[in-house]
Amino acid sequence: MKLEKTKAYRSFGGEQGYYTHVSEVCGGPMELSIFVPPGASETNHRPVVWYLSGLTCTAENFTAKAGAQRIAAELGLIVVAPDTSPRGAGYPGEDESWDFGTGAGFYVDATTEPWRARYRMWSYVTEELHALVHASLPTRGPGHESITGHSMGGHGALVAGLRMPERYRSVSAFAPIVAPSEVPWGHKAFGGYLGEDRTAWAKYDATALVRAGHRHPRPIRIDQGAADSFLARELQPERFEAACRDAGQPLELAIHEGYDHSYFFVASFVEAHLRFHAKHLEG
Repeated sequence: MKLEKTKAYRSFGGEQGYYTHVSEVCGGPMELSIFVPPGASETNHRPVVWYLSGLTCTAENFTAKAGAQRIAAELGLIVVAPDTSPRGAGYPGEDESWDFGTGAGFYVDATTEPWRARYRMWSYVTEELHALVHASLPTRGPGHESITGHSMGGHGALVAGLRMPERYRSVSAFAPIVAPSEVPWGHKAFGGYLGEDRTAWAKYDATALVRAGHRHPRPIRIDQGAADSFLARELQPERFEAACRDAGQPLELAIHEGYDHSYFFVASFVEAHLRFHAKHLEG
């Protein structure tokens, strides 16, 4: 198993590459994008920032819209952006809605039929792709990495950081789904992928994880737009804020007036997030 580079572009002295590989975990081809900063080599290994995208996104949305390459080049960060689901599985209903199936893997390992065979994005991101990236690129190795994401991907980043605090040195999110067990997006996705037993949902719910005793040793950063049309119905950062306050989990939550849920919002704060991670990845 290896990464195959399909195209690459020079960007701020580094390389923005697009890759594909055959995933054993997801049972077929998967795509991802990787930015490698200038100077990274077999003798100059660099830390990794993982970026998990949101609903409907591919491996290209963040890469093309967020403008992260300039600051990643300056800070010497490898930035990895996986796809959001398997594609072309052919399951009934896979392409019927934008918030379930294709482009909506929710970073869980499905346990229901037929999804369980290929919709295994948790194991894909945290195990298979994790090992492949560190084996294929001039990284500093496992543990020299941080994780962030947007919306559904923010949910995935928070869960990964809380469940694997020894791996991810810092955790942040843009407009994350912080309590999927309590909102319509999560009800649909978790019910479809994991079944109706809500005890199985808790390990993929950041708010539930904090309340169950999971912690990250460093402050978690969240930025949220106050004009986000999904804020009240789907995102509800106040749930996570309350859980962190009660548990003593450090949290840096910033609500920004006028910003919505789009990549204009992500692009406005991506530099701050990368600098936040770079600080924790030093040494």
